[in-house]
Amino acid sequence: MRKRKQKQLTRKITTIEYGEHDSENKRLGCIFSTTCDVLHIGLQTARRSVKKEIMSIYRSTVWFVKGLKEYTKQGYLNASRSFRPNDLDVDVTGKSFMITGANSGIGKCTALAIAKKGGIVHMVCRDSIRGEDARKEITDTTGNQNVFLHLLDMSKPKDIAKFAADFETSGKNLDVLINNAGCMVIVRELTDDGLEKNFATNTLGAHVLTTSLLSVLNKAEKPRVILVTSGGMLVQKLDLKDLQFEKMYPFDGTMAYAQNKRQQVIMTEQYAKNYPNIHCSCMHPGWADTPAVRMSMPSFHAKMKDRLRTPEQGADTLLWLAISDAALQQPSGLFFQDRTSVSKHLPLAWSKSTKQEDEQLMASLDELSKQYSTLS
Repeated sequence: MRKRKQKQLTRKITTIEYGEHDSENKRLGCIFSTTCDVLHIGLQTARRSVKKEIMSIYRSTVWFVKGLKEYTKQGYLNASRSFRPNDLDVDVTGKSFMITGANSGIGKCTALAIAKKGGIVHMVCRDSIRGEDARKEITDTTGNQNVFLHLLDMSKPKDIAKFAADFETSGKNLDVLINNAGCMVIVRELTDDGLEKNFATNTLGAHVLTTSLLSVLNKAEKPRVILVTSGGMLVQKLDLKDLQFEKMYPFDGTMAYAQNKRQQVIMTEQYAKNYPNIHCSCMHPGWADTPAVRMSMPSFHAKMKDRLRTPEQGADTLLWLAISDAALQQPSGLFFQDRTSVSKHLPLAWSKSTKQEDEQLMASLDELSKQYSTLS
């Protein structure tokens, strides 16, 4: 009897011990499996990160080599040999032009050139003192009294919508809209609306102004919309997952700016598609010696200053797109450099977005416009 109880007790203890081992094995197995999954995901993420970094280096290298050849002062001089000199022999008396960021750089050069040709110039500027100084200089130089200053911060959607509504109510005409204003904020900064400053100014602001002035533009005989973008956009592919750079760490203002400029190129394509009565285009001014470049990229300016284009050379294609008949012979929606339509992508750079992605960008901009610029 005693031996039977001892065997039963031994069997019970053995069962408990085995059961405990099974439970421990299962726990260890789960930990091992989870660890493997984490490592697998980590390796995949690392591979994607490495591939992304390699592609980034490739794009930047190819772009810089291209820039040394094409974007410099010598690049402009080489390209200008094929310019048709009569393209800019145009009288634009009575035609109305709106230029954002018109108090300095290529915006000011374009405003001055149009004023010389008799155009009505609406300078849209953020700073009242610099804006008025530029307006007075243009008026004094050209004798054209139809140069007007409008104060507007292009990072504030509601102010932009109100400005456009007031402009339409005033009964003023508008033949050409030039979205030239831009910024490159190196440290991530939010506007009063909580929008990232570069995106708010370069992308959303341009979109709100353009779409808010469509009814005015459509009254013109041959309306045009031009966006001043940058060849820097060639190093970027559209990133819909992080429009306001919340996930960019560390924050890189130069790459944020390049992403905005990629967005502008896609916006131009979509405007051309959606508004066939308006000739839409975007352009790269090249590497020009402007106050914006000196302030935003001091190191680049210091190294390249002897090779940079003059502001007038940088503004040449912008002026050509704004006033020449030759520009209207080109299809709407193209990207221009030195009066020639050029590719929007570097070779083998994998920077093309899909039709669905492009449409999603516009839907996102429309939604943000509605959210932040609706007038009460």
